[in-house]
Amino acid sequence: MSLEGKSAIVTGGSVGIGASIAVKLAEAGANVALNYRKHREEAEAILDTVEQLGHKGLLVQADISNFEEAANMVKAVQDAFGQIDILVNNAGINWDGVIWKMTEEQWDSVLDINLKGYFNYIRAVAPLFREQKSGRIINVTSINGLRGKFGQSNYSASKAGIIGLTKTVARELGKYGITVNAVAPGLIETDMMKNADESVRVAALEDIVLKRMGQPEDVANVVTFLCTDLAKHVTGEVIKVDGGQYI
Repeated sequence: MSLEGKSAIVTGGSVGIGASIAVKLAEAGANVALNYRKHREEAEAILDTVEQLGHKGLLVQADISNFEEAANMVKAVQDAFGQIDILVNNAGINWDGVIWKMTEEQWDSVLDINLKGYFNYIRAVAPLFREQKSGRIINVTSINGLRGKFGQSNYSASKAGIIGLTKTVARELGKYGITVNAVAPGLIETDMMKNADESVRVAALEDIVLKRMGQPEDVANVVTFLCTDLAKHVTGEVIKVDGGQYI
């Protein structure tokens, strides 16, 4: 899966799934720009890895929920790399609570980052992609955007919104040779899950058909595939990476 000569943006690329995606894209040959909000040291480590792989890297501190900051980052990447071919929207948060206790702040914060943030970056790259008549947009959603989850009305709504956004933008940009797809992870073994109580891990594994925790690279591999010409006739899709958790 070669991405030689391509340039990518990965939001939330400093830790977890985003970090794995950034490294995997670089391994495939792409220059990679990533944003971070507060994990600067981790982001710098990923940047070092990208550059050690022999490709250009760029690090930008940006609040993805801020329309202007997103546009400024896209311009900075275009100036640094000369082109942008790939956008991976990955950054997100969760702030759980049952609906009768959820605050307006909880709702707004999650929707602003998880959904508006994706819009901000798609809006910023769309004119560039239309002009060059090519581009790949991959949005990281969640199986909880397909099925819902107790205590996560804000998170699940944001992830369901990403799916609707993906399908609509795929329709709008398809005639320009641009593909737009979503990847829906199930439970992935990030640092948070590694540090969880054993009872939580056991309960989680009960749901997973393959009886193994998903790894960040499992998601990154599918994202990378969707960025390549191997997936040039795939658009508007939501691909689950969940070990059968959804079924």
